[in-house]
Amino acid sequence: MVYQHILSELRAEVLYVTINRERKLNALNKETLSELAHVIAYAESTAAVKAVLLTGAGEKAFVAGADITEFAAFSAAEGEALAREGQHNVFDAIERCPKPVVAAINGFALGGGLELAMACHIRLAADHARLGLPEVSLGLIPGYGGTQRLTQLVGKGHAMELITTAEMISAERAAEIGLVNHVVPIGELQSKAGELIEKIKLRSPSAISYAIKAINAAVSHEENGFETEISAFGACFGTVDFKEGTTAFLEKRKPNFSGQ
Repeated sequence: MVYQHILSELRAEVLYVTINRERKLNALNKETLSELAHVIAYAESTAAVKAVLLTGAGEKAFVAGADITEFAAFSAAEGEALAREGQHNVFDAIERCPKPVVAAINGFALGGGLELAMACHIRLAADHARLGLPEVSLGLIPGYGGTQRLTQLVGKGHAMELITTAEMISAERAAEIGLVNHVVPIGELQSKAGELIEKIKLRSPSAISYAIKAINAAVSHEENGFETEISAFGACFGTVDFKEGTTAFLEKRKPNFSGQ
């Protein structure tokens, strides 16, 4: 697939994905969401991809929100369909991706942009970034999982305040409440994200996949997280990576994981 609104490049087992609508502050329109769905499906199904790094073009915005012009005249039924399709095809797909997806928040992450970052497994932010869910200012609420993921990440009280006031917060404040993992100067954002991914790449890909599944189950209303963990733990014993990891430990050498 030839992308029009994102850039995608596989380097050293990392898929670098950049939302490339800088003049529109990387706003999410229908085509961009479709391309994101495609590239995440590619990452999940491609063995050569060990991790995904997601960011926005330029230094002003990660994603400044959804493209409001596309849905300003929608009916209630159309709005519900928009949220359902987006959540299933993009945001939930990112969260469930068995490969770790790291968001490098290089500027404004607002509305759908913050929801996109929250769907990722790990978030890093440039120190000038501003984050928020301003939907109630438009007579809306977050529709791509924002009410749920924000509450899971920062707790009900912080989520209530951020969503009902529609105010933006600084990257430093976001780190204080657990919304982002790390805050660094913009010039160090890519290198910090790359450093984190390199650490992850040293570990067992199969175990990481099971860990993502089990961690996601902890906040799922449809699964018993403990049972998911027990099942995933047991499944690890049947992998080549488990045999390699334990053998390497006993032989006092670094493991060479295959992801199988």
